[in-house]
Amino acid sequence: MSVISTPSSERASRSESKFSSALQQGTVVFFGALILYAVGFLPMSAAHNAAHDTRHSMVFPCH
Repeated sequence: MSVISTPSSERASRSESKFSSALQQGTVVFFGALILYAVGFLPMSAAHNAAHDTRHSMVFPCH
């Protein structure tokens, strides 16, 4: 019976790729939430109202 082994460099590459992907996704979510939160404080009524309604639907604080 032969055992197929994965070289350690390939396993490390997969691990780094998963970490990189998770980091990118986390960064996108963080900046998206930051923008949504910040736009709610703009004086422009259209942008403020859109962010305000979205934040209410996502249970973010607004007032």
